[in-house]
Amino acid sequence: MDFTATVILAGLILALLLAIRVKNSRKYHLPPGPTALPLIGNLPQLDKNAPFKSFLKFSETYGPVITLHLGWQRTVVLVGYDAVKEALVDQADDFTGRGPLPFLLKATKGYGLGISNGERWRQLRRFTLTTLRDFGMGRKGMEQWIQEESKHMRDCMDTFKDTPFDPMFLFGRTVSNVICCLVFGQRFSYEDKQFLRLLSIISEIIRFGSSPTGQMYNIFPWLMERLPGPQHKVFAQFEEVRGFIKMKIQEHLETLDPSSPRDFIDCFLIRMNQEKHMSTTEFHYDNFVSTVMNLFLAGTETTSSTIRYALSVLIKYPNIQEKMHQEIDSVIGRERCPNMEDRKSLPFTDAVIHEVQRFLDIVPFSLPHYALQDISFRGYTIPKDTVIIPLLHSVLKDEKQWATPWSFNPEHFLDQNGNFKKNPAFMPFSAGKRACVGESLARMELFIFLVSLLQHFTFSCSEGPDSIKLVPEYSSFANVPHRYQLIATPR
Repeated sequence: MDFTATVILAGLILALLLAIRVKNSRKYHLPPGPTALPLIGNLPQLDKNAPFKSFLKFSETYGPVITLHLGWQRTVVLVGYDAVKEALVDQADDFTGRGPLPFLLKATKGYGLGISNGERWRQLRRFTLTTLRDFGMGRKGMEQWIQEESKHMRDCMDTFKDTPFDPMFLFGRTVSNVICCLVFGQRFSYEDKQFLRLLSIISEIIRFGSSPTGQMYNIFPWLMERLPGPQHKVFAQFEEVRGFIKMKIQEHLETLDPSSPRDFIDCFLIRMNQEKHMSTTEFHYDNFVSTVMNLFLAGTETTSSTIRYALSVLIKYPNIQEKMHQEIDSVIGRERCPNMEDRKSLPFTDAVIHEVQRFLDIVPFSLPHYALQDISFRGYTIPKDTVIIPLLHSVLKDEKQWATPWSFNPEHFLDQNGNFKKNPAFMPFSAGKRACVGESLARMELFIFLVSLLQHFTFSCSEGPDSIKLVPEYSSFANVPHRYQLIATPR
């Protein structure tokens, strides 16, 4: 076939694809959006370093409910608190679907809690929430584990003796050990080589997912599978984490006492055994491994990144750090371990922690939702198999909901008398039926770990407060904060 014939054929194929798309658009009353090119959709119009900024720009023209095409995938983006709340809370049943994100689909082999739908999702979510609560998530028992872990964290920090250090892996080890107690029934030594290797992998996975290459994998997985690149290394690393989890499951199986479960793994093993003759059971090995992987990854990186970001904020704004020191000293002192009861007596500290989460905006897109059937929403039809992005970034920075959305301002969570006040647009854990299962655990960790650190240390960096950048280093699937060498001066 000569070059001219090839060009004509390619043109005919593109014209056909465009005609199919126009026909589908007429069939449904879709939300408005910019014109999309065949195959690549609206990708050329997106800021590859911070795509959510492009979504905000589109909303200025097309309103809060927008149709975009990310490659060939039709996507509806919900912008602003009103639209996101209406979908995830007021029409919760319509929006429980989870998008088949190719990156997570391959990593979990399509199993587990994170990206499942229907009966699988309902059963695994109910079981996971109940089991984690039984082992103390959001309760007194969990509080004691976190207090104990905070002592290990402070002891480790003491060893740096006022010299600069990168806290990334220290906070990763600290936070991960809490979820490890719940899931594996054990904490790991901060020097454990295998544990450090797993934390390094988790960090790399999150960075890859938030890189332009990671975004391209989600849009063109069939192409990225065939091209060289870091995606192949990342999936090999997922297999390493999977191997570790399988080893832990085997260890539990060999020492299991069904009358006295020790942790999440024991409980899943018991349930698997109870339902082994049920052909429709969701409690099988593939779901088991992927659900444990979901908990291990989700329970490590986001909370440790938030703690790291909080300290960057306190170095940048030493007056805020000083005010927290004064409040903590007057309420708790420097000897007693903080507990969740203290939170209502520490309104400024609580407000700062909430503002850290709002300003960091750790998962700007949330995890994508998915139309499992045609959805009627605000007079539009969102057709079945459409990816839905509730743009959490636009909720946490909504100019109607926050006095100064683009500035770090703890006053967002304080009333005129200095008491803590809630804001319904505070949605860092998403909202509705697919909200983060570990929300109560993460809130407890952030409060106890940060208050404990401020009881014992003053934080600074050798380059001075002005060197701290609060904009993310990577911005996409997650907002990954910059890494800094901190100095922790004992008080």
